[in-house]
Amino acid sequence: MNAEEMTFEESLKTLEQLVSELENGNLDLDKALEIYERAIVLRERCRKILDECDRRVQKLIETSEGMKREDLISE
Repeated sequence: MNAEEMTFEESLKTLEQLVSELENGNLDLDKALEIYERAIVLRERCRKILDECDRRVQKLIETSEGMKREDLISE
């Protein structure tokens, strides 16, 4: 599945599996590089999703009555 079509949860789960494969160490160099490249793409996908969620939360906070970012973080 294309990383851009994956949900955050799917991306994170796949990323964890790839990291586990790399940590296992039973891969030849070409396969390890292939997995590493895929992991980087998935990491960026997760970061993009989290950044978008943060923007959405910020927008909600800004439009809420009297709520500040600090209020959300401290809860």
